[in-house]
Amino acid sequence: MPGFTIVELLIASTILLVVIVAALSIYSRSNKVAVDQQMFSEIQHDVRSAMFLISRYARAAGVGLSSNIGGYFVEGSDAFGPGPEYSDSLKVIGNFDDPLSLRITKYQGGAGGGAAVVFLEDWSYENSPYACPDDYENNTYMIISLTCPGCFALRYVASNSVHGCGGGVAQIDFAPGQSDINPPGGLVDTGCDSSCWENSIMTFWQVKYFWLDTTGNPSDYSSLSLNVGQDGYLGIPNTLYMSTTNPDGTPLHSPLAVNIETIQFQYNGDLDDDGTMDGYTDWNNAAWTIQAVDDASTKQAKLEVISRIRQIRIWVLGRTPSAYVSVRRDSAPAMHIYRRPAVANSPAAAQDDFHRRFLLESTASIRNLSMNIYNTGVR
Repeated sequence: MPGFTIVELLIASTILLVVIVAALSIYSRSNKVAVDQQMFSEIQHDVRSAMFLISRYARAAGVGLSSNIGGYFVEGSDAFGPGPEYSDSLKVIGNFDDPLSLRITKYQGGAGGGAAVVFLEDWSYENSPYACPDDYENNTYMIISLTCPGCFALRYVASNSVHGCGGGVAQIDFAPGQSDINPPGGLVDTGCDSSCWENSIMTFWQVKYFWLDTTGNPSDYSSLSLNVGQDGYLGIPNTLYMSTTNPDGTPLHSPLAVNIETIQFQYNGDLDDDGTMDGYTDWNNAAWTIQAVDDASTKQAKLEVISRIRQIRIWVLGRTPSAYVSVRRDSAPAMHIYRRPAVANSPAAAQDDFHRRFLLESTASIRNLSMNIYNTGVR
């Protein structure tokens, strides 16, 4: 039986080795591409989820609230937080979750945010779809005056504070204080005369505050009093949060998406009141944001500008958590595929980092500045 020569064995081994090396190279390359594509797929999901929720609540800003406080529906912040991305933030209020409209007939006390007692129209509890008193107690409320433009107050109802369930005199006792996350404008009580609260509307309200943690360091966001592991805050960089309040007014920071590099907002409306839309512009921190030191005329001027906002343009930029492993590092730098792009007034990066990005842009029209969802005849 003929055998194989050493030369033949060497040739066969060399061919086999070449085939194995080629197969391993193809496998390694395919695995790198698969890893990169998996990361890109994940950031696409993160960005789309973030955009869905932000645009949903931006579009619904002010729902269920009276248009005479329209200047408080929206509050932005340009370049909120640290980092080269200069990410923005957006805060909106509305009765998003639990429709409620109770008419107050008599209001006693409450000056300066102190305790108050209110009396409601007869059969108020029976005409609302909530269990009395359980669904009304341990909850925060907004009271909106229908006679004094711009007047509203935020109040808390504690246990054993709802009276008249089952047909008695409908009475609610308001505890003093405020919730930990204030609405746009940051006010507990707008300082209106007590007569403004007669025949006013009492409703549930919620704050939805969208902001991006770019560093994972809670001290970089001192206005939120964050602690890692508390109230939902994770302390993970590039995490997008929706901060709101629990029914008792304590904060809740819900992580919506990870791998978000920046969020940006611009605003459009007839801001100068000349009858035409002005085009999109960034939030003016100095001229629009209501501060505690503002006098009455300054605050009113800001409220009038904000109440004319009709559209919000939203950008959400995602970035893969790791650099692409399937990309050659000598890729043509002029292509700029692997660096942060300029978004709104957020600057572009100067160097490639070989992370892939996914950018979504959307526009939300604020529909509720003149809409009342309770059909009370008040617009």
